[in-house]
Amino acid sequence: MISSFSEPIYCPNLSCSDPGNSFGSQKCAACETDLIYRYLWAVGPTVEEVPAGKVIADRYFVIAPQIWLDSRPSIPPSVPEQLPDRIMPYLHLYPQRLHTPEVYGFCSLGEAAEATEVLLLENVPVNNFGSLYPSILQAWAQTSATRQVYWLWQMLQLWAPLSEQGVAASLLVPENLRVEGWRVRLVELHRGNFVPTLKDLGDVWSGLVDSAQPEVQSKLGEICLFMRRSSMNLDAIALELNDLLLEQAAKLPLHLEVVGITDTGPHRSQNEDSCYPTAADFQSIKSAGNDKLIPYLTMVCDGVGGHEGGEVASQLAVQSLKALIQNLLAEIAEQEELMAPAMVIKQLEEIVKVVNNVISAQNNEQGKELRERMGTTLVMALQLPQKVKVSQDVPANNSHELYLVNVGDSRAYWIGNNYCQRLTVDDDVASREVHLGHSLYWETQLRSDAGALTQALGTRDGDFLRPTIQRFIVEEEGLLLLCSDGLSDNDWVEQSWQNYGPEVLEGKMSLEAAAQSWVRLANEKNGYDNTSVVVTYCRMSPERVVLFDTASAPSASPSISLPMSPSVSLPMSPSVSGSVSLQKTGRMPESQLSESSKQLLYPETASASESVEKQKPKRLGPLLGLLVLMLVFAGLGLWVRSLQNQNPDPEQLPPPPETTAPTPADIPSPGADIPSPGAESPSPGAESPSPSPESSPAEIPAPSPESTTPPEIPVPSPSPEIPPP
Repeated sequence: MISSFSEPIYCPNLSCSDPGNSFGSQKCAACETDLIYRYLWAVGPTVEEVPAGKVIADRYFVIAPQIWLDSRPSIPPSVPEQLPDRIMPYLHLYPQRLHTPEVYGFCSLGEAAEATEVLLLENVPVNNFGSLYPSILQAWAQTSATRQVYWLWQMLQLWAPLSEQGVAASLLVPENLRVEGWRVRLVELHRGNFVPTLKDLGDVWSGLVDSAQPEVQSKLGEICLFMRRSSMNLDAIALELNDLLLEQAAKLPLHLEVVGITDTGPHRSQNEDSCYPTAADFQSIKSAGNDKLIPYLTMVCDGVGGHEGGEVASQLAVQSLKALIQNLLAEIAEQEELMAPAMVIKQLEEIVKVVNNVISAQNNEQGKELRERMGTTLVMALQLPQKVKVSQDVPANNSHELYLVNVGDSRAYWIGNNYCQRLTVDDDVASREVHLGHSLYWETQLRSDAGALTQALGTRDGDFLRPTIQRFIVEEEGLLLLCSDGLSDNDWVEQSWQNYGPEVLEGKMSLEAAAQSWVRLANEKNGYDNTSVVVTYCRMSPERVVLFDTASAPSASPSISLPMSPSVSLPMSPSVSGSVSLQKTGRMPESQLSESSKQLLYPETASASESVEKQKPKRLGPLLGLLVLMLVFAGLGLWVRSLQNQNPDPEQLPPPPETTAPTPADIPSPGADIPSPGAESPSPGAESPSPSPESSPAEIPAPSPESTTPPEIPVPSPSPEIPPP
């Protein structure tokens, strides 16, 4: 379709000698730069009437009603100096970017006297051919029972953050709900003409029940009836839906294979990254056979800051997390009942804070202050092998739950045959400024401190740490990629996944070869940093014949493939922004922590002229390591017991009333227009249930080595329009 346009698509390389290219080309004819096809969703009173083929503002090509293509992606779009209130929900919901669109800019439509302002959204559910993904109504009847329940689960998880921003009506418009594989995505945000309740959501769901798969139809009908009761709260409904989701997911097979590699890189003398598992961990299994964490646990840590800091912090984080997660899995294995997602998330949050305090205590013991304090980023994935009893005749099977934890800017991606989706949001200045409603994302990328970290493990006391924890369900085949910024910088995962992901999934390349290829790519394209890559192949079918030549496959990083019983399915599937905002600058980061990161992670900085290089740390003594592990195990035991004692029994739902399910005709119309929402709407938190900090990370003082009492947090005065996060 796009080849029918005669207008050129322009090269994003600003120094290109001949940037104009034929529409439909994939690379610039003059400089071989990859061309960017950024599809946008246009929102405005008359945009649906603009015919396909029309060119707006000499840059936007109308592909279809409300779908515009930006032919000049290197030029910033128009943005008013004062951001309008009506776009604030989009900015505050940035942590939900897996499901919600983002603001790209504005465009005037029509003659000057009668021009209307059109809002342009990016990260929208539009495929590479300029077409919307199918609506949930279109795809519903043809999908599996597990995925049907999973789509509803995602909608329920979005209900609270969207309600906080006054746009929960977005979930009541079936055509606004688009599905891309496992993932539910919103085309735009709707305010609606009334304040919706769970009853309204139940009315919409009841319209889907009639065509639901037989094995879940009856239970979904009961849940819809429960939602119509004013006495039923969100948590109670979520528990019922979660039980159904886990029951269905447990019927699926699941096999995991994992490979981990960490590399110093061509321009560094030491490696401050640590990851798990590595070749040494697999060798340990062969010799001792006592590592029960593989293939369930994977993680990447990137050490930052201070004298002798980064390497020690990342290694200490990995070893401490392994011990604590092993203890958690043992505790869960002893329980007869399934642990609810909220409780698992709470325990993981406390584990991360314990590890944070272990590193922080090490800083205090060594008298490290301010920028000398060591820290580390963290991205960790835990496939929680809880057992679900499907029926009397079917044995208990793995629940397919995947929990993803991240602090800092190390990332997680899900890669399928047809897409690569970023699952995490960086803890950096750029993300913070968007979430607070101060700037659009592409604007923040123009700042020199855009990538400066706002939090890391160990730089402050755990009370100030806000890890993001998400739960997904593994219900489709794909690769889970964890990596440090040595690979993810400059969007090299998004640009390279098609070369490796589908090849592995189709049996044409080994997992080891793909992991090593990503490391080589990072060294060639970025090169200025250490790189760590851990890839897990999640196979949803019995073991297949390997097509690649095993004799030629690299053997530097051995892998392990362990069959796992059928399990429950929750969202772990693909999810990375399909459209990349204005290209990041290709500037090479400093070999030391930037001044902006120092000011954010170590707020009480000394003079800016001091340089703090990452130096190779001294090895921790065996006595210190033993002491740390003893403290960790003791603290975890007390903490787990206190959590169990404080955890109330989940609310039990009463049996449904003897009434018939409503028909689709009973569903109220929420309205489609978005009135300007008030700026007083509270900013939603990330997908983790943990509360947002009361002050920006830049204003949180580092803990004093002489005192264990948490310092007071100064509360900044909020802007008149946007409350503090």
